[in-house]
Amino acid sequence: MRGAVNGWPIVGWATVAIAVMIAACLAAAGTDEPAIRMVIRATARSSVVLFTLAFAASSLRRAWPNATTRWLLANRRQLGVSFAVSHYAHLAALLALAGWSTAGLYETAGPVLLIFGGVGYVFLTLMTLTSFDRTAAWLGPQAWCRLHTIGAYYIWFIFALSYVPRTFESALYWPLGLLVIAALVLRLWSPALARRRATAETPAQAV
Repeated sequence: MRGAVNGWPIVGWATVAIAVMIAACLAAAGTDEPAIRMVIRATARSSVVLFTLAFAASSLRRAWPNATTRWLLANRRQLGVSFAVSHYAHLAALLALAGWSTAGLYETAGPVLLIFGGVGYVFLTLMTLTSFDRTAAWLGPQAWCRLHTIGAYYIWFIFALSYVPRTFESALYWPLGLLVIAALVLRLWSPALARRRATAETPAQAV
């Protein structure tokens, strides 16, 4: 897209935006527990949006090839690292709420959520570390693809587990719940759509 930011500056601008968002939350609500919970909710929302953009980038490109989806696919790696920045800020807010102790985090989150979320952060860390040319080359294309595919679907599962059930509790969660579901549907459906388009375009190209 003309005039759009490309490459690693995206991560810098995303970091600035996330920092401003957190500062706005703290300025509006102070620094006590309600403010920290506000930051947790805000960073969770920014995380799921950034993750979904990276998760669905190739599918969006296959389904609707245009300048916007070309930009998303070209910058998918940077969007993924921007998601990592947001989600590490989310983790920092969770730790702040728990009094910066693992025991407090255990009491706040509970064992099941702590285990599932912990595995998600392990995947996130490994995927972030291998999002650069040198580390990706060191890991190798097959192992890189396996790690990022399994990790992406696992993180999607965590977001689905967090947001989809809540859509039955409050309409406020509908946008994010539907976004998470749509990302998976699109990822599964886009190859068929791309094949259908290729088949439809073949006669015109032959003429």
